[in-house]
Amino acid sequence: MNAVNFLIDTVFDLYLMIVLLRVWLQLARADFYNPFSQFIVKATQPIVAPLRRFIPGYGGLDIATILFAFIVAAAKILVLSAVLNYTIDPMVILISALFILITAVFKLLFWVLVIRAILSWVSKGQNPIEAVMIQLTEPLLSPVRRIIPSMGGLDLSMLVVLLGLQFVEKLVTDLLAQLLG
Repeated sequence: MNAVNFLIDTVFDLYLMIVLLRVWLQLARADFYNPFSQFIVKATQPIVAPLRRFIPGYGGLDIATILFAFIVAAAKILVLSAVLNYTIDPMVILISALFILITAVFKLLFWVLVIRAILSWVSKGQNPIEAVMIQLTEPLLSPVRRIIPSMGGLDLSMLVVLLGLQFVEKLVTDLLAQLLG
């Protein structure tokens, strides 16, 4: 049963990250015509497009896509509950979906930063994914670079942002656990 749980968990987490990437690409105003951006849009468009007819955006946020991400997180809990034969409490599903969504945002931030760091060592600007990763992460890294300049050609901004991100993730999850627990 662990293998099935792992498969369900992985599939839902990967698709949730794709949906969240769509929101992040829109917020960062990343290149829409980049092949990576096109993949993200095509992977989410069949569900997001009909939702957008009923749920408008607000203040630059794509509310329909955020709601879809929440639905994916809730569906993960429902599927896992069905596989494990757990009883389904609607309030627990909503709270758990919120936790999953928040942790997925932090995981996505972490992995995009790590992928950008690896691509900067390997691709030297030749990969179209690197261009999107730069557009996504530069708003996080540039303020840190202004405070902490590079030392001997070594850019420490990535390390500072990753440490700060992990700190904020732990802080947010602890606060939510206290509020809801």
